[in-house]
Amino acid sequence: MDLATQTLDPVTLREQIRKGAFTNPTSGQAPGYMQGNIAILPEREASDFLRFCVRNPKPCPLIGISEPGDPRLPGLGRDLDIRTDVPRYRIFRNGEMSETVEDLHGVWRDDLVTFVLGCSFSFEAALVRAGIPVRHIEADRNVPMYITTMETAAAGRFGGPLVVSMRAFSPQDAIRAIIVTERYPLAHGAPVHMGDPALIGITDLNKPDFGDPPLMAEGDIPVFWACGVTPQMAIRAARPEIAITHEPGCMLVTDHLAEGASLGLAARGS
Repeated sequence: MDLATQTLDPVTLREQIRKGAFTNPTSGQAPGYMQGNIAILPEREASDFLRFCVRNPKPCPLIGISEPGDPRLPGLGRDLDIRTDVPRYRIFRNGEMSETVEDLHGVWRDDLVTFVLGCSFSFEAALVRAGIPVRHIEADRNVPMYITTMETAAAGRFGGPLVVSMRAFSPQDAIRAIIVTERYPLAHGAPVHMGDPALIGITDLNKPDFGDPPLMAEGDIPVFWACGVTPQMAIRAARPEIAITHEPGCMLVTDHLAEGASLGLAARGS
């Protein structure tokens, strides 16, 4: 685990990301601070996407929206620039993922609106404080994520399957993890499923659609949380001319304490 970056505050970590000195997944980084998924869309698509978020608060808990064309979200972070402060971005064109980039200077437009959505990485520090092992953090790996057969509530052209992240625990720690995470509604809250992955359409836990394969001890139970990669499925369905998201696992680290995800104190505007 990269302890040097783990101990950085959010502002310094974003500076490292901006310089290209940190390009890894952000799980375990700046522990205790809220992280966010991003979805950036043309202004004409923003209304439908906002309705999609409102209809699907588990995978899309909204914590910030920018003004069109403005890369700043001062309500979420000092000197935050959405064009540079995420380790890696995905560019979608007409619904298809076309490239991965480390900054958005080459594609930024005056009509782009940024949505920041809560992330389960925000509650992981609380799990660790409770003495619950989070295996992908211990192994310095990305969390496994899976496309399920559970459907989201559509809004306009935005819709599609729910994506989940998975963490494996002993039976007693699984119950404790549910109790801890249900306090964090802006970080996806309580799990959406526990146990047999086939019941939600996952055929092989060792082959996640995003992230790294899971690490599981004998007797572990898989526990699944709604995931902020879900909007990427909705973008594929809606097929906007351009859309930008984070690379799965590479989040925006905000200046807000993660406890704000439990109290609903996160800033919701720019």
